[in-house]
Amino acid sequence: MSTISNTTTGLNNDLYWQEETVKVADGTEQSLSQEDFFALLTEQLANQDPTKPVDNDQMVSQMTQFTTADGINKLNEKFASFATSMTSNQALQASSLIGQDVLVEANVGYMGSEGAGISGFVVNDQTVQDMEITITNSTGEIVRTINAGTQAPGNIEFNWDGTDSSGNLMPPGEYQVSASGNVNGEGVAISTAVHRHVSSVSLAGSSQGIILNLEGDVSINLNDVIQIGS
Repeated sequence: MSTISNTTTGLNNDLYWQEETVKVADGTEQSLSQEDFFALLTEQLANQDPTKPVDNDQMVSQMTQFTTADGINKLNEKFASFATSMTSNQALQASSLIGQDVLVEANVGYMGSEGAGISGFVVNDQTVQDMEITITNSTGEIVRTINAGTQAPGNIEFNWDGTDSSGNLMPPGEYQVSASGNVNGEGVAISTAVHRHVSSVSLAGSSQGIILNLEGDVSINLNDVIQIGS
């Protein structure tokens, strides 16, 4: 019976494949620590030209620059951690807005159910005569006009009861709110702000922050909220 065995007796081990000993780069070698800096500084001093020794001011300058750079890197790391913590805390606070109404600067409101109505403010910065607040449906049809008369500068609150000029209940959906009037005999358009119902909250990317998803498939940034509650 013949056998074959894998023996290496009498052969030089150096002729065999050797295990790789070079460390695989993991990214940690991309930055210098204080130990690396002082090792480089020691090497620099050991190999300097005896006739032209390193100036003390130059050494101090190098140490200062390294310390400053190291401090900035650590500060950036701590700031990133702080920003993440702030975003999480903001998301927790924003979650309490679910189910509430928020006031946003806009000219479109949403009526969730028949005859529920829409409320908000006319943002008026000057005295206006013959002010009118017009409610228009999604097809562009005027369903109601509210006469507000003469109004002094300030935020004028309005409440539409969800009915047309004949008292009929209007169906749910989006309605445009526009305000106009006369200033010194000239017609002007006036900005409005409406209350919207918060359905959910989304935690978007760091550049976007907290997103409020409003009833009627509309999303806004938390920073766009003027007032909480109606």
